[in-house]
Amino acid sequence: MKRYLFIGILLLLWLTGCQASPVFESEKKVVRHYPVHSDNIAMNQKGDTLYIANIDVNSVTILNAKTKKKEAEIPVGKEPRQLALSPDEQWLYVSCMHDDRVDVISLKEKKVVDHLKTGIEPFGLVTSQDGKTLYVANYRSGTLSVFDLAAGKEKKEISIGDRPRALALTADGKKLYVTEYLDAKISVIDTKTNRVIKEIALAPSPDQADRKKSQGIPNTLEQIVIAPDGKKAYVPHLLTNIDTPINFEETVFPAISVIDLEKDEELTDERKELFAEINVSDVKNETIIVSNPYDIAFQPDGSKAYAIMSGSEDLVVFDLQRGGNATQILRRIEGNNPRGIVISPDGKTLFVHNAMSHDLAMIQTGGKSPYAKVKAVKGTIRLIAKDSLSPLVREGKTIFYSANSDEFATNITGNNWMSCASCHSDGDINKLTLLTPKGPRNVPSNILATKTGLFMWDGSRDDFTDYIHTVQNEMGGMMNLDPGKPLPPKVQHMYDAILAYLNDPNSFPVPKSPYRNQDGSLTAKAKEGEKLFNGKGNCLSCHGGEYFTDSTKAVDAKGNLTTANTDYLHDIGTANPQDKSSKGDARAHFTNPRTPKQWDTPTLRGVWATAPYLHDGSAKTIEEAIERHQTKEVETLTPGEIAAIAEYVRSIE
Repeated sequence: MKRYLFIGILLLLWLTGCQASPVFESEKKVVRHYPVHSDNIAMNQKGDTLYIANIDVNSVTILNAKTKKKEAEIPVGKEPRQLALSPDEQWLYVSCMHDDRVDVISLKEKKVVDHLKTGIEPFGLVTSQDGKTLYVANYRSGTLSVFDLAAGKEKKEISIGDRPRALALTADGKKLYVTEYLDAKISVIDTKTNRVIKEIALAPSPDQADRKKSQGIPNTLEQIVIAPDGKKAYVPHLLTNIDTPINFEETVFPAISVIDLEKDEELTDERKELFAEINVSDVKNETIIVSNPYDIAFQPDGSKAYAIMSGSEDLVVFDLQRGGNATQILRRIEGNNPRGIVISPDGKTLFVHNAMSHDLAMIQTGGKSPYAKVKAVKGTIRLIAKDSLSPLVREGKTIFYSANSDEFATNITGNNWMSCASCHSDGDINKLTLLTPKGPRNVPSNILATKTGLFMWDGSRDDFTDYIHTVQNEMGGMMNLDPGKPLPPKVQHMYDAILAYLNDPNSFPVPKSPYRNQDGSLTAKAKEGEKLFNGKGNCLSCHGGEYFTDSTKAVDAKGNLTTANTDYLHDIGTANPQDKSSKGDARAHFTNPRTPKQWDTPTLRGVWATAPYLHDGSAKTIEEAIERHQTKEVETLTPGEIAAIAEYVRSIE
């Protein structure tokens, strides 16, 4: 009797254990036979339900696509970026970027029932075609996590490269494509062996005599979407022209690249570029300018592609059966900052996710006829109950990502060309160095930008409103304003709003370093480097305090930050031959002149993620940046000591 009781208890414990992890058990086995990709919006196969990741509200909305009613808003972890359905559509997986985890939602229970620990800042994710595996791109770790969903554990971590972001899986499930956000590369993964079998590097668009025509280096790969026939993938991104002085209509261009999935090669002749394949005229017979391409959807038969432009807030329609060129641009999708798009199974309705207004816009396609025109449905559907951001921060974030020249008190850019995010990709860096009147300048990160003293590489700004010079000289906006005079209240409010967004601690958290031990502690080599940093290297003389900079000390007698205090600008011998002196600017009434021997000290917090280094981006590694310091202390360091200091610097969070 005792023996049977013991067996019964074991059986009960076993059953209880199974029930404790219901996430990975499916009621029915379903295998997909169509390509899938990660996105911030998804639709089930019936087309009656939509799932949307509310990026900065930390929730996922379930919406009835037929009734247009919200069925649920489910709390999830911080910064949900993308989501993926299981093949049986019982589970929804959500990447929670700032919690380093994937939340698993039971769609039956409409709640989070489990979490999967990932690498640093997970972004794109897809399930395998049989639902047994989950793939997650770890943005900051530079890896791809492969999860065994039955076991609920990571079974492999694949090294990808810098900033892996979006994912797409072929219909047969044999190949997975992973984009590298800023390096414009696409890794091809063999899902059977879980190995990288090829890397596709997007080609630069060649220089043209006319600087106002598309050209430059591809970067900011927002998505990768496979066409319905599975033969090609489309990648929306930017082209940045780095060999001409920065100007709003000569520097940043929208583009959509096309990948041959049979040969795993880019079809450079099929790239969609402004003034070429994207060349739709307005009533004045001028090309309609669109900016910041983000996502793509296709007619079910593959005859048309619909691309959303998150900056200019437009929809571009491409006829893929008749040359592949743009045939229509629907100007101004209702709502702010469209970032996601899906199409109904019948191909008649497009659903567009607006990331800043947190609502859903609908567009009627008119069907697959080549002569059909898209038409907006009036009104949007609210996705959230309450915004997590204050009205001022939300306004500032909306302006930061917008290239809509008609929406605000005054235009932030000339003719819809670019947003702040066109250079500060996703609010951060783009790894590029641009030419300015003062010389080449490495695009800096916005992480802690409002906390670390003077602005700009030469410390020539002490007030955020001074960025009117950037708006006028580089973005082509606000040209009717005199920067030397007080700005109109409504325009000043725009700068106050952007500053509030940059200043919000949740906007740009310092990224966790992948160079630390798993428990977050410093490695032995980093500890050695810390001692050298604080001692022999004398790095603290400039990189000290909470933010590892001395720029916060550049204050006047009243303790206010001022460009007039140049005591904390330094010459460490890193000037570029192209650097030029400046007489100052109108906003400061020309009291802020600078020479190529005056450089502001950048923060070292999170600096591991901001390569290349120095004001001109000429140092590719932290080691090289240290070696370039022409100081007596650095000259005494051995290569091994420099390597140790670099290891410590890479660990600073």
